[in-house]
Amino acid sequence: MGRCLPMRLLWCMLEERKKKMIRFNVPPYTGKELENIKKAVENMHICGDGEFTKKCSEYLEKMTGTAKCLLTTSCTHALEMAALLCGLGEGDEVIVPSYTFVSTADAFVLRGAKAVFVDIRPDTMNIDERLIEDAITERTKAIFVVHYAGVACEMDTIMEIANRYGLKVVEDAAQAIMCTYKGKPLGTIGDFGCFSFHETKNFSMGEGGALLIRDPAYIEEAEILREKGTDRSKFYRGQVDKYRWMNFGSSYLPSDMNAAYLYSQFEMADEINRTRIDRWNQYYELLSPLQEAGKVELPVVPEGCVHNGHMFYLKTKDLEERTRLIDFMKEKDVLTVFHYVPLHSAPAGIKFGRFHGEDKYTTRESERLLRLPMFYQLTEQQVEYIAGAVREFYGV
Repeated sequence: MGRCLPMRLLWCMLEERKKKMIRFNVPPYTGKELENIKKAVENMHICGDGEFTKKCSEYLEKMTGTAKCLLTTSCTHALEMAALLCGLGEGDEVIVPSYTFVSTADAFVLRGAKAVFVDIRPDTMNIDERLIEDAITERTKAIFVVHYAGVACEMDTIMEIANRYGLKVVEDAAQAIMCTYKGKPLGTIGDFGCFSFHETKNFSMGEGGALLIRDPAYIEEAEILREKGTDRSKFYRGQVDKYRWMNFGSSYLPSDMNAAYLYSQFEMADEINRTRIDRWNQYYELLSPLQEAGKVELPVVPEGCVHNGHMFYLKTKDLEERTRLIDFMKEKDVLTVFHYVPLHSAPAGIKFGRFHGEDKYTTRESERLLRLPMFYQLTEQQVEYIAGAVREFYGV
C-alpha cells in the first residue's frame, strides 16, 4: 500500500493541474440547453426535422437571406451534399486550398473527383485568388473556398472567374457564421455554403452543420438527397399523398435534441458573437507590442471583411520557435495548438490530388501558426494571463 501512495499523489496532482489549466476550447453553453432538450423529448419527436430543427433552419435563413437552409449531421455532410448537388464525379477536378481540414477535400474525392491544390495568401491564410485561373483545365468543375478563421476569401474575383468558366463555387464556411464580405453573409455568395456546429465552433450542437442553397432550383433535389433519396419532405408538407424513393440519397438529418441544444445558443447569438469579438480585440491589443517589435505576426482582416472572433492566432518565426512556445505555454497551464497539416503533403493528398504551381506559403505559414485559447466562456482575466505568458516568452 505504501508504494502506491506516491502514484496516487501524483495522479491527484495531475488532476488538480488539469482543473487549473486553461483549455484551448470549451463548448459553448448558455444554460438553456437542457431546458430545450427536455422540450424536444416532451414533444415526442427526437428524430430529424422536429420543432427545433425547423427553428434553427428558419433562424439561419433569416440571418443569411439564403433561399434555403438545411440542417445536417455535420459540416462534412453538408460539403458532401454540395459536391453531389454540383454533379461532381470520376475524372472531374476541383480547385481547393491545401491549408484546410480534410472534409473540404473528402467531400468531392468520395465522388471520384481530383483535388487540385493551389497556394494560399500569407495574410489571411485563404486561397490565393490570383492563382486560381491558371489551375483551371478542361476537367475543372468547381472551386471549393475556405474562409479561414471567419475571414472572407476575395469572393468578387473568385466568382468572376467561376462565372467566366462556368464553374460551381462551394463555400466551406465552417468557421464563418455571422461573417460578411462587403456586406454579404459568407456561405451565401457561392452556389452552396456549409456551416459547422461542431463543439469547437462559435455555436455548437456537438456534431452538426448546415447547407445553404442560393438557387431555389436546387432545393427539391437537396431535400431528396438529405431524406435518404425520398420525397418525404413534400409528404410532410402535404404536397404528395405518400413518399417514394426518388433518387440516391442518405440520412443527413440531425436529431432534434441536438438542434434543441443549438437553438439555445441562437437565442443568444448576438451576445456570443459580441463576447468572442471582444476577446479577440483584447488579444490583439495586448499582443500588438510583440508585432511592433517584430517578434510575431498577428491576424489580418482585410477591408470589407467582418469576422466573428472564431479564432485568434499568431505566427512565430519558424516551426522550432512555435514548438518551444507551445511547451512554454503548457508549463504556464495554457493549452495552445497548431492547425492543419497541408493536405497535399498527406498520403491521401498525394493519392487523390496534385499541387498546382509553387508551394510558396502553404507549408511555411502552416508551420508558424499557433492558435490561442478562444471560447465563449473565456474571461478577460484569462486573456490577460495568456497574453502575458506569450509576452514573457518573448521578453517583451
